[in-house]
Amino acid sequence: MGPKVINEIDVTRHIINYLPQYVEEGTRMVSAIAPGVLGTTGIETVEILKGIVDNIHPKLVIVIDALASRSIERISSTVQLSDTGIVPGAGVGNTRSEISIKTLGIPVIAIGIPTVVETAVLVNDSLDLFISKLQDEAKSNDYLNKLKQEDNYEEIKEALVPKDYNLIVTPKEIDELIENMKDIVALGINKSL
Repeated sequence: MGPKVINEIDVTRHIINYLPQYVEEGTRMVSAIAPGVLGTTGIETVEILKGIVDNIHPKLVIVIDALASRSIERISSTVQLSDTGIVPGAGVGNTRSEISIKTLGIPVIAIGIPTVVETAVLVNDSLDLFISKLQDEAKSNDYLNKLKQEDNYEEIKEALVPKDYNLIVTPKEIDELIENMKDIVALGINKSL
């Protein structure tokens, strides 16, 4: 998600520095980077960002990441904004170093888009739908009503994890969903800056 968004960001720092005569007065300096993932670069994202913050001295860092959701309905239909930073990989059990004001020393805005869910979420949401269908047909069933009111995610996850069945899954049309969401996020960032 992040690299696709930054390809649409209006980057201005280099123009302001080298061709100021072509820039409208009041234009903000904007830079962008796609640092990659630890498995590819061998460097934690926060380490890359610390180097940038120490050398460039930005006033703010905006980080963009895909998120794991606890609801199928939130996939590519929610934009999460936070001023408390982000912990990359936390949603899929691969926690990386935190990116926040605490680690960078400047404000961090995190923009997250849910793009994946665990199998346990799928099963739990599907179970809720199935119970609703049974309730509609049965009109009254205390056990189903009780089951429907409970969040069964933890119990389902406990059953799936020992067999390595708690997969991280994404919709088959994820590429199209990301294309749509990257335009929305980039437009929001460009308009705000």
